[in-house]
Amino acid sequence: MEYVTALPRTRTEAAAPARPGRRSLALALLCGALGAAVALLASRQRWAEGTATVAGGAFPLSVDGSDVTGVPAALAVVGLAALVAVFAVRRTGRFLVAGLLALSGAGTVAAALAGASDGAALDEKAAQASGDTAATAASLSHTAWPYVAVAGGALILLAGLLALAYGRLWPAMSGRYERSGAPRARAPRPVDPDRPEDLWKALDRGEDPTTDDPA
Repeated sequence: MEYVTALPRTRTEAAAPARPGRRSLALALLCGALGAAVALLASRQRWAEGTATVAGGAFPLSVDGSDVTGVPAALAVVGLAALVAVFAVRRTGRFLVAGLLALSGAGTVAAALAGASDGAALDEKAAQASGDTAATAASLSHTAWPYVAVAGGALILLAGLLALAYGRLWPAMSGRYERSGAPRARAPRPVDPDRPEDLWKALDRGEDPTTDDPA
C-alpha cells in the first residue's frame, strides 16, 4: 500500500492567493479616495460662461459646477462613505455596499456629462441680471471641469467594480473586542468531603466523590 505524504506549502504558495486581494484593495482605496476628491474639486470650479444683454451692454456671467448640478458632489460624498463602509461589513453586506460604491461612480459620471452642455443655470442668471424672465445667456461656452468630474466619477466606479470582484478577499474590522453571546463554561468546584451538599452535587454530575482525580 502506498502512502502519499502531503508536502507543506511554501511561503510563496501560501501568499499567492493574498496578492490579488492586497493589490485590489490598495488600488480601490486609491481610486475611490482620489475620485471623490477630484469630483468634489471639479464641482466647485467654473463650468460655463456667457453674457446677458442689459441696458449698459453685455454683462458677463459664469456658473460653477454646484450651480449647474449638485449631484456629482453629493454622489462623491456617498461614494467616499461607501468606500469606508466596505470594511465594516462582510459577505452580503459587503457586496451591497460595493454595489452602492459603483452606482455612486456611475451616477457621478452621468450627472457630470449631463451638466457639461447644460445652459439652464446661465439662463437663470441672465434673467436675474436683465430683469427679463424670458432672457437667455448669449456667447455660451463651457470649460473642461465637467469632464474632470467625469474622470473622478470613473475612478469611483472603478473602485466599486474592484470591491465587487475582490471584496471577499479584503479584511474586515477586527472583532477582537466584541463580546460573544455564548455563556462561558465554568469549571466545577472541587468536592469537599466534609460538606454533604458537595457530595450530592458530585453524584448528580455522575462523579465519584470518594476517588481522587487522576494525575
